[in-house]
Amino acid sequence: MTVVSPLVTVDDLATDLSRHVILDLRWDLTDPGKGRSSYEAGHLPGAVFVDLDQDLAAPPGLSGRHPLPDVGDFASCLGRLGVDPTSDVVVYDDAGGRIAARLWWMLHSIGHHGVRVLDGGYQAWENSEHDVEMGPVEPVPTTYPTPAGFEGVVTHEELDDRVVVDARTAERYRGDVEPVDPKAGHIPGAVNVPTAMNLGDDGRFRSGEDLAELYAGLPSSVVVSCGSGVTACHDALAMVVAGHPMPDVYVGSFSEWSRRDLPVVTGPNP
Repeated sequence: MTVVSPLVTVDDLATDLSRHVILDLRWDLTDPGKGRSSYEAGHLPGAVFVDLDQDLAAPPGLSGRHPLPDVGDFASCLGRLGVDPTSDVVVYDDAGGRIAARLWWMLHSIGHHGVRVLDGGYQAWENSEHDVEMGPVEPVPTTYPTPAGFEGVVTHEELDDRVVVDARTAERYRGDVEPVDPKAGHIPGAVNVPTAMNLGDDGRFRSGEDLAELYAGLPSSVVVSCGSGVTACHDALAMVVAGHPMPDVYVGSFSEWSRRDLPVVTGPNP
């Protein structure tokens, strides 16, 4: 399948819901159980819950708070979720796509391009008065062949001479606050494009034209980063909506950078 846009509207999805594998990625940094409880209280019909910490990341450590899982483990996870290489996947959350974008990017990274993000997420679906279900959904398991690896990934040692776009809030970028990582500030030279700038007041992505203006002037070798390699994928998604090629992702992001005690910069400038 050739996907024209990485986004899908609630109305377009509702017209042909059954042919998609729908995955719910609701998650809360301060309350690990909130995503699942929110899912069980109401979700898109047929949607299967995906746990960011358990399904889309290896255990935290020196390499960051959400390092990539082993690619074989990821393939096994996809099989458990009912995803195979031919699946048309739609991912969503209740955070403007900030969490769902991680799985969108991971699938692209292994060469699975039949995946889109629900624009506006669960709120847009609910506000459009489409049906919701309660309780868990048990997927029909399938087999996903183990890919060769994740593509488009860079390490902290590969950032020299690369433009880094930091997707965190301006407060965390400047170092005014740092709620979870050992240091405050940002990677030297990184420019700040907070994920909120990708969205309109309605929680949906801004137009491709607006996003092209936001990300104008970036080289093709740009790298996206954030706190732990999750919301960086939201900036990557916005760049693709804007017509840019998929950027590389520094998955370790600032959580790894700060744990390795590497130099940081505070204040509003790169």
